[in-house]
Amino acid sequence: MPGTTLAGRLRLYICELDRNISRAQDNGGSGKVKPTVLVATTLRWFSTARLMMALTDAGCIVKAVCTADHPLRTTSVAQEIYEYSGLYPVESFAKAIERAKPDFIIPGDDLAVQHLHELYNLERSKGSAGDSTCALIERSLGDPKSFPIVYSRADFIHLAEEEGIRTPKTQMIANIRELREWGARMGYPAVIKANGTWGGEGVRVVRSQREAERAFRRLRKPPIAARVAKRVLLDRDTTLVWPFLTRRQNVVNAQAYVGGREATSLVVCSNGIVLAALHFEVLCKQSSNAPASVVRLIKDPDMISAAEKMVRRLNLTGFVGFDFMLEAETGKAYLIEINSRPTQVGHLRLGPGRDLPAAMHAAMSGGVVGETTKVTENDTIVFFPQEWLRNPVSPFLQSGYHDVPWEEPALLRACLRKQRNWRSWFSQKEPSKAFLEARLPRP
Repeated sequence: MPGTTLAGRLRLYICELDRNISRAQDNGGSGKVKPTVLVATTLRWFSTARLMMALTDAGCIVKAVCTADHPLRTTSVAQEIYEYSGLYPVESFAKAIERAKPDFIIPGDDLAVQHLHELYNLERSKGSAGDSTCALIERSLGDPKSFPIVYSRADFIHLAEEEGIRTPKTQMIANIRELREWGARMGYPAVIKANGTWGGEGVRVVRSQREAERAFRRLRKPPIAARVAKRVLLDRDTTLVWPFLTRRQNVVNAQAYVGGREATSLVVCSNGIVLAALHFEVLCKQSSNAPASVVRLIKDPDMISAAEKMVRRLNLTGFVGFDFMLEAETGKAYLIEINSRPTQVGHLRLGPGRDLPAAMHAAMSGGVVGETTKVTENDTIVFFPQEWLRNPVSPFLQSGYHDVPWEEPALLRACLRKQRNWRSWFSQKEPSKAFLEARLPRP
């Protein structure tokens, strides 16, 4: 690990001192330091732009490395933006770090987390030349021993079991024989999951052995040429190019099915301690594998305890998400997986202990969480545009807090333009007219 020798620790101490002096000078010599955060993202998620807005409001200097058409480029918050290349992903992250000189890195999605882990290993192999980058990644993500665990669905669940956390039985499946043995022992339905996937793409609920084997084969193999070509030509997304070229098979896991309601937690933590947390029950989704469109704030002691235990066990830092199932018969929470990056609720500022951007600012600046903001007293959060697209006359649009980015009109317009599955709703209407007809309440 970097900095373990006396000379290494001295180098890191000098770098830290120089950075703090530079930051103080940049802030007029007042000594009041604004931490610089680099948001590193590979996917064009609108939630990343919302998070950057919230971090800026909390007092951070925000920079980003992203694709050329990322919606965050429509906002006014990023002081500097660097180009992300799906063909040279790790190199583009390294160049952005060198130019931005951040105090902290926040990965915007799961693939960005993988790139940072790869960059850490690459820089570590350089010896003392890579010390500063390794120290930055450790400071941002936590103990590097956690990196392979948060990537492996089965290993993470096994670690949670050791902590006494309620989890569904989970096993890595190497071949069809092991899958058949699992099915004979555990029965169906079950959930088949691939490591290194996100957004529901690598998850299948199966109800028979035949469905399980079909899902296993599909999830294990690398992406096919047609899918890669579609992503590159139509979506301008090159993230599948390397998996296609290397032909590396995915690791697939089987997990016992828990019937009930989905729930999710997102925490900000530092050196294994949770500083702020949000816990939600999912009320609505656009589809089974899509993100939530409506959530309700809850206080579930099992979810709170599970998040704190796993953050402490893995000695994590930064934004960390946890997914749960609330069992239908008992309401008991089962921890099913981890997301070692912000989720779509990360920008929500809901008061003391629930203001994650303020807690992130405190973690980066080495201070305490100061004044916090509470954007709403409503426990029901309605995400834009997900719920509006799911049901333009949804009662939640009126009864819940509709989370529309009114303060960034360009981002709002980009968000609307990006959608493709609203064409039936707009088939006889102009987009602006249909938008107004939804009667979206403004704050």
